[in-house]
Amino acid sequence: MNIQEYFGRISYNKPHKDADLQTLTAIFQHHIQTIPFENLSMHCGEAIELDLQATYNKIVRKKRGGWCLETNHLLFWALQELGYDVCILGANSYEPAEKGYTAHINHILLKVVIKGEPYIVDAGFGGAYQMWQPLMLISGKDQPQVPGIFRFMEDNGTWYFEKVKRKHYIPEHSKNDFPHTPELGNIRKIYRFTLEPRHIDDFQELNAYLQVSPDNILHKKSICTLQTTNGVLALVGWTLSEMKYNYTEDMDLVNITTLTDEEVEKTLKDQFSVVLENKHVP
Repeated sequence: MNIQEYFGRISYNKPHKDADLQTLTAIFQHHIQTIPFENLSMHCGEAIELDLQATYNKIVRKKRGGWCLETNHLLFWALQELGYDVCILGANSYEPAEKGYTAHINHILLKVVIKGEPYIVDAGFGGAYQMWQPLMLISGKDQPQVPGIFRFMEDNGTWYFEKVKRKHYIPEHSKNDFPHTPELGNIRKIYRFTLEPRHIDDFQELNAYLQVSPDNILHKKSICTLQTTNGVLALVGWTLSEMKYNYTEDMDLVNITTLTDEEVEKTLKDQFSVVLENKHVP
């Protein structure tokens, strides 16, 4: 495992002498624009090991992506190597259908402290709720980024992470395929967490459970999302969505296409730079 090889994987070639916010932001943006959030292993018969060497080989050497447990674990390792004060936290994601947070922790994120100031860094949420820059851990402060306005709210030691949503413009030819209508209201709750430091081994049971539980979304749907320079690409099952942020004021442009099995494989290669070793079943 070599930090230069990781930098090659994320196409990062700037100086990194200082473990400062500017360097963290640059590395983070390269990471989310080159490493997809994906669960394709589950849909092509591969086991997902929660082991740093296995994650490194998969993402860096085989040029794959991973889900939060993998991509944030890899980022944690890289930031540690660069001398950052970084720790792993656990979160309960918000389930819009249930109108509540999951009972058990099902997500990992990172807290990075720079010059005494805490920041949240999370490369593993994917889709339209992926932050593009480290966020200051401050309660009640709106933090605008290209994907939208993010903020944290704190209550008795529990932190809540949310995003202000924008409207979607979906061209006529896409509408028939659009899988869901945005929920009412313009606040999207994302997850809640505490600042209790975690170890990656705390998530071994979750990693095993998510791969076999028929109820969770990751088991039901094959997902591959990647942040672009102006939006996000998402392949869910056979549905490819291309979102362009702030296409017009406070509105994102969404183009949706339904792919054939053959097109899925080609799209993974051409748009996400993912080549699978085994047969993928969307």
